[in-house]
Amino acid sequence: MSTADDKQVGYICSEEYVDLCCKMPRLEDRVLVNFGNFLVAQTSVKAFRKANLIHRSRLQISKPKPASIEEMCAFHSSDYINTLKSCDEFDIDDEISNEMIEYGLGYDCPLFPGVFKYASYITGATISGAKLLTSGRCNIAINWFGGWHHAKRDMAAGFCYCNDIVLGILHLKSVFEKILYIDLDLHHGDGVEDAFMMTDKVFTLSFHKYAPGFFPGTGPTSAVGKGKGQYCTLNIPLKDGVTDQKYVDLFHEVFINVMDAYQPNAIVCQLGADGLVDDPMRSFNLTSLGLGKCLSDILSFNLPTLYLGGGGYNFTNTAKCWCYLTSIILQHKLDTQIPEHRYFDRYGPDFELFLSPSNRSDTNEPSYLKEIREKTLVFVMIDWNRKYFAYHERIPHFTSSQTQQINSTFFPHADVSYLLSYYCLGWRRKHKIDTFASIQRFMQSTFDWKTYFESRKKCVDRTS
Repeated sequence: MSTADDKQVGYICSEEYVDLCCKMPRLEDRVLVNFGNFLVAQTSVKAFRKANLIHRSRLQISKPKPASIEEMCAFHSSDYINTLKSCDEFDIDDEISNEMIEYGLGYDCPLFPGVFKYASYITGATISGAKLLTSGRCNIAINWFGGWHHAKRDMAAGFCYCNDIVLGILHLKSVFEKILYIDLDLHHGDGVEDAFMMTDKVFTLSFHKYAPGFFPGTGPTSAVGKGKGQYCTLNIPLKDGVTDQKYVDLFHEVFINVMDAYQPNAIVCQLGADGLVDDPMRSFNLTSLGLGKCLSDILSFNLPTLYLGGGGYNFTNTAKCWCYLTSIILQHKLDTQIPEHRYFDRYGPDFELFLSPSNRSDTNEPSYLKEIREKTLVFVMIDWNRKYFAYHERIPHFTSSQTQQINSTFFPHADVSYLLSYYCLGWRRKHKIDTFASIQRFMQSTFDWKTYFESRKKCVDRTS
């Protein structure tokens, strides 16, 4: 059986790809600084080959191809893609039409010459990474210039013209039955969540800042998916100032529970760097070491995984972070001093790889994190119940009067769907319920709901 040590890593990059990414207004320098990572990787591979030691290098540098209109329309509407394509010759002096504005083009998704080619290459790079996984050529693929998670089916948003993540996942679905999507960007991955909220074949897990007025304004714990996708969406909304210790501990607990309950066949992870200390967003207080520990948790499962970039607006720190994360994936220890390369001067004045946390106040109270942990435990219970009653996709039905009684009496401020699903396990144990038919008979019988849920609530309180 293959181990993590002998699996190939596909690194999606080329000079042409970088040149196109440099056309994105406001983010040009970030691409140039991160290009240093590619140069170092490329030089390493050449050195291994020259020394006849290529077997030691697990890194394959793969040139991306632009996504076709057909590939982009696997998720996006043809009207939107055609409108975006018509903007490819847009000049900075041209007037933005109402149609462009309706599709989200022009404000936080600025138009520029070659915008469609730019979007198609980023999308194609992520699909290229997905193809490396589905073909079995690689067990890991990396596209640090991808990870644009806000774009909707027929609308650009938040610097995201095409949702390369959704399109990459759709390709992975052709081979892998269940996919876990993890989003560690500062901002909620709303576009990806919206795309898969109705399916149980993709589980979306997002750790993000959630506060009034903060973009995109989505991602509360109450958003859990819909229809067949109910409880296949898990949001971990955090407040300003969260540190490595709290973030890593929470990630580890949530991630392990989700893996145990959902048991995916492949993973897609967006590793946005805008939660790092000194990012212009000035929100989280994380370092690349914290994100590295989260990455190590993901790698420990040795599943086919596609790693993507995302946010990150302190360009030097973003480059340092993604370079460090690449080294963890390759199991190669880096020197703490930045090596000399084409963009060396951008890493001054300290030229150090690692960041130090600031003294920013952490507003994530222990009680708040405890509440998140409890809701996460519920997700594990829900999936356990789904597997137990594998032939029936819905949790036991409650009449409106029963739900109202439970809600008003015991849980006036809670999401009742979480709690009712959690108690399914208690019903089975206490009343020896082992089939769905027996649950239906139990639900239709006369039952003292108030007494039962009070006893269950006390039980939970004792174990929390």
